[in-house]
Amino acid sequence: MNHIKRIIFSTLLLMIGFTVSFAQQVTQQQKTVTGTIKDATGEALIGASVIVKNQPGLGTISDVDGHFSIKANNYDVLVISYVGFEDKEIPIQGKTKLDNIVLKEESNKIDEVVIVGGNKVQRKITQTGAITTISPERLKGIASGNMTNALAGNVPGIIAQQTSGEPGNNMSEFWIRGISTFGANASALVLVDGIERNFNELNVEDIESFSVLKDASATAIYGQRGANGVVLVNTKRGKAGKVRIDFKGEYGVLAHTKMPSYVDGVTYAQLMNEAKMSRFQDPTYSDEEIDILRYGLDPDLYPNVNWRDYVMHKTSPSYKATLNISGGGSTARYYISGSYYDEQGVYKTRDYNSYNTNVNYKRYNYRANVDVNITKSTVVELGIGGWLAMHNSPTTDSDKIWKSLSALVPLRVPIVYSNGLVPTYGTGDFLNPDAVINRVGYKERSESKMETNVSLKQDLNFITKGLTFTGRFAFDTYADQNLYRTKSPNLFHAEPQRDSNGDLVMRNVSSAKPLAQTSDNNGTRRFYTEASLNYERMFKENHRITGMLLYYQEEVSYTNNVGEDIKKGIPKRHMALSGRLTYGYQDRYLIEGNFGYTGSENFQKDHRFGWFPAVSLGWVVSEEPFIKKHWASWMDMFKIRASYGIVGNDQIGKDDEARFPFITSIGTVDGFAFGESGSNFIGGYGISVLGANRLTWEKAIKYDIGIDLSLWNGLFTLTADIYKDRREDIFLQRGNIPYTVGVEQMKPWANIGVMESKGVDGNFAVYKKVGDVDVTLRANMTYAINEVIDHDEAANVLPYKMTKGYRHKQCRGLIAEGLFANQEEIDNSPKQTFGTVLPGDIKYRDVNGDGIIDENDEVPLGYTETPNLTYGFGGSAVWKDWDINILFQGSGKSSFFLSGYSRPFSGGESGNVLTYVADQENRWTSHEISGTYDTERTDALFPRLTYGKNENNDRNSTHWLRDSRYLRLKTLEVGYTLPKTLSRKWFIEKARFYFLGNNLLVFSPFKWWDPENGSGDGVNYPITKTFTVGVQLSF
Repeated sequence: MNHIKRIIFSTLLLMIGFTVSFAQQVTQQQKTVTGTIKDATGEALIGASVIVKNQPGLGTISDVDGHFSIKANNYDVLVISYVGFEDKEIPIQGKTKLDNIVLKEESNKIDEVVIVGGNKVQRKITQTGAITTISPERLKGIASGNMTNALAGNVPGIIAQQTSGEPGNNMSEFWIRGISTFGANASALVLVDGIERNFNELNVEDIESFSVLKDASATAIYGQRGANGVVLVNTKRGKAGKVRIDFKGEYGVLAHTKMPSYVDGVTYAQLMNEAKMSRFQDPTYSDEEIDILRYGLDPDLYPNVNWRDYVMHKTSPSYKATLNISGGGSTARYYISGSYYDEQGVYKTRDYNSYNTNVNYKRYNYRANVDVNITKSTVVELGIGGWLAMHNSPTTDSDKIWKSLSALVPLRVPIVYSNGLVPTYGTGDFLNPDAVINRVGYKERSESKMETNVSLKQDLNFITKGLTFTGRFAFDTYADQNLYRTKSPNLFHAEPQRDSNGDLVMRNVSSAKPLAQTSDNNGTRRFYTEASLNYERMFKENHRITGMLLYYQEEVSYTNNVGEDIKKGIPKRHMALSGRLTYGYQDRYLIEGNFGYTGSENFQKDHRFGWFPAVSLGWVVSEEPFIKKHWASWMDMFKIRASYGIVGNDQIGKDDEARFPFITSIGTVDGFAFGESGSNFIGGYGISVLGANRLTWEKAIKYDIGIDLSLWNGLFTLTADIYKDRREDIFLQRGNIPYTVGVEQMKPWANIGVMESKGVDGNFAVYKKVGDVDVTLRANMTYAINEVIDHDEAANVLPYKMTKGYRHKQCRGLIAEGLFANQEEIDNSPKQTFGTVLPGDIKYRDVNGDGIIDENDEVPLGYTETPNLTYGFGGSAVWKDWDINILFQGSGKSSFFLSGYSRPFSGGESGNVLTYVADQENRWTSHEISGTYDTERTDALFPRLTYGKNENNDRNSTHWLRDSRYLRLKTLEVGYTLPKTLSRKWFIEKARFYFLGNNLLVFSPFKWWDPENGSGDGVNYPITKTFTVGVQLSF
């Protein structure tokens, strides 16, 4: 053993000595090189970057006259770059002066690079996987503080849906190529600077690059984490040159896009009477009482309150400011930024409170990235970033507040009784929305996140040319605290009759509760270690070989209270070895192989590691001699690529909540029956979870065929992919085990599900200069459908009742055939078993032909609530100092059922009535009530009214099914940049002023509320449209 240690130590000393000697020799050969950088018109380019190729630490920038000076060796190559221009490489070849270096304006270069798996850079022309890279500038067109809201319509391959506009909770849920599994987490893996992190809270101004990896070839190296696709985000780093300061400030006004509209108290009372008389009940309100409502003669006992107007502002403000500083020299570079975001809600607060009960979300972001050249071949990268967020809100969750707004009818209770007492209603001592917001306290939620990472990049050219080593360590910590300050006022209910003096007769329902404070907190810690070897080399100008070997391990600990489920308190650990090998002949014929060998503690020892290989091929047709000879003048690049591979998923349950499912757990159970009657249940301990010792990976088998095309020197570009994803061994908790087995309540996990998804995604762009106007047109689309191939369900179910063979979460219900016209039609139709049926009620189709309408006639209908189609199109134009950017975004192939309060009076005394019901053209009304047969329309939107639940009409059916497709004007931005002759007088390099609008218009066949809301009755916090003005300053 000592002999081996001496050999290793001696070898290390020799390597260090060789490296130092080599560095000294190189330093002695360096000399000063000067030059001047201009554009095609001869104007000097200020701040152009000049670096020594493959040595980013050796660099500088050009001054106000375009001059630069840099130390380099005779054999070095300088790389000149400037935003908006093509990079230029210049071999020094012994020169000391390089005059008149002219950069060309870029025109969608085909030699651009993309970020691939492992966070490595690859030339786009040699890319064989399905990878989408978009400019971060495209993500800045959304004023929201949540990054995910910028994805839909901007990024091909991503389907996203935003269902809430509440500040702090208004993020979008997104899926890469749709939902491909039903037994595990379907969310994509998001890596920020190579570490798994949440990018929702990122400051968009800090983003340097954004890539989406979609097929197995691109994601295989992530093994069990890559089945649902990967998003790679890299933050900005400093560049050598003078100090650069950028400031951006915004002020916005938020308003709601579309909300449900409800009737007033008078109309509600009239419709309520009709609903009762339609079912042969006495009306509730007399004509005299309706007049009292109409004229506001007794607001205590006959209130008529527009609750939404009383508790909500029409608009609310938002504020945003960002400041970043970057620069450095040949030894060290830095990028430092800070930002502030403040978005307020729409609730009206009252003067009697000394505290704020409105929704308010504030976030402070910070980031510092520093790169230091320890030696000429060694670079250390340091990064620290994070955020602090404060979320203020009423103690009641927003979804309950909006439900209260929809549930409380205008004539139920007043805001406050005229004697100053606070009303309650219902059997549960419910509060009106104003009291819920302003009289029961408030909640403060504070969150903090700190992300740190350090990387070492070592050039190993002294071993073999093209070899590098990267080591990375990261430590992230997150903490949140919820602070609740609660109270409750005295609550009263007024009797329906006044006393002899005409005063209200009050009944005290509940006593006041004093101010109380409670709190809870949670935390997370993440440790990440990575080491990789990377190789890239060209042999004889024809054979390009690249390779990567990467090892990582990760540990995530949770510090929150897990109670008796101690398994959730044990740190989660992953480890993996992955690699990539690529070969390209003349950048024409390409082949790439990837693998991931990853381990997860979710499985028993013998099933813990999985092997995930992938292979891809590419043929760059445009590099064929025949094509280059005859078509090179208009065909820049045409590539065909294909991939196949297997990727894994170990996240069991929607939020990866199942820990160690192979372990049988003992815990408290409901009890055991003793005695013949089975009525004596005695609780105790028993098997609460039955371990699944054969559980293993969910596997995603992915196929992809795609093309990349660029024509006429970048004027037109196109990327398109067609794909198929088959999931096998999907995780499910067994739900159809016979009782005789004795484990039905223990619900063991098993690999029994199979699902297939397929689709197409792509994008195209046109870049054209028309006179003095630079025009860009772009469009993208994603279409993804899935089918359940196998599921845990009973074998004796009717085929159309099964999950198998249909989309995941397929809408299901009865087929409506209009409304019954009369009793004769009811008598001559199949018997409907959902209670008493009258003319004007919904008529259903007898699907199975048994003469009875029941649950067996429910069939798949429409689509799913999650859209299967997402698309976006728009463009930009620059004319002199003016610029404009526009984006339309839409979704389709989705549907939902109207439910809850959108079905009039289905909740009885709970639930407002939509204004659409008040229009006689929209509802069926008996001629005995209306006085005319014209109101007995069998194609009416609303059937015969019922006060309370109607078992026949309140069923999911095509009558309530709605198409939720939409097209919205998502972004409209208009900007003006001051001429530099003016801005430089105030020492400002660039000054731009702009207007930014989001969600300004929505077009949809569904008009009642924003169709993206994701609710069957529109009671969610509404999605907002924003009007923003801003300024950008660069120094």
